[in-house]
Amino acid sequence: MRFKLISCEVLFREMCESIARSPHQVDVEFLSKGLHDLGGKAMRRALQEKIDAVPADSYDAVLMGYALCGNGLHGIEARALPLVIPRAHDCIALLMGSRERYAEFFEANPGTYFRSTGWLERGKSLHQLPVGGSANGASLDDLIERYGEENGRYLFEEFNRYQQQYRHLTYIESGLEPDARFEEDARREASTRGWEFSKIPGNSRLFHQLVNGEWPEKDFLVVPPGARLAASYDDNVIRVDPPVEGRDA
Repeated sequence: MRFKLISCEVLFREMCESIARSPHQVDVEFLSKGLHDLGGKAMRRALQEKIDAVPADSYDAVLMGYALCGNGLHGIEARALPLVIPRAHDCIALLMGSRERYAEFFEANPGTYFRSTGWLERGKSLHQLPVGGSANGASLDDLIERYGEENGRYLFEEFNRYQQQYRHLTYIESGLEPDARFEEDARREASTRGWEFSKIPGNSRLFHQLVNGEWPEKDFLVVPPGARLAASYDDNVIRVDPPVEGRDA
């Protein structure tokens, strides 16, 4: 099979290693981490343009090397090809190998900030999203629309309160590091900020499954042609919705 992979550059090393081991032909396009700085609507618009540009007669599916990413993928539509996306709120869950492991770790270690090779090389300015809660990953506008002005603002503040309480930096070691420079960089950052430091092993399972065409429903959403991806605000993270005519992409 032949896949087109559209991925955030923060996952460059992990994706390249997985592609090299894939039994399929995978053509990859890495996009700037700066897309996250544009906000959900503009990020979605930019990603949709890339998806729309994939020639349907050349590939079997379009793979997304992204998580929901602050609802940056909410509303993305599949065109003539299936669209495959991991069920995760952000790339920390991808680097850990599952959203369950991410949630369990964070519950046991609140106030943790994460680093990886990609975050250190390319993504230091990116915002890490909250973990836990039924509105995990929702923006302020999303919560106001769903719960009303007062309740939406209250929920947003509660979900993001932990960001003001960081006291620990955890480095996710992928096993792809050429030397100790990334761990040393993470240790220096923790020391500078007055935070505790720890290191945990990453898990490339989701990267390998994505490019190998192994998409269990528990971990991946396959959006059929003509449908769109939507945030589900539950443990599944994302769901399939029919397209909305005249929607502002």
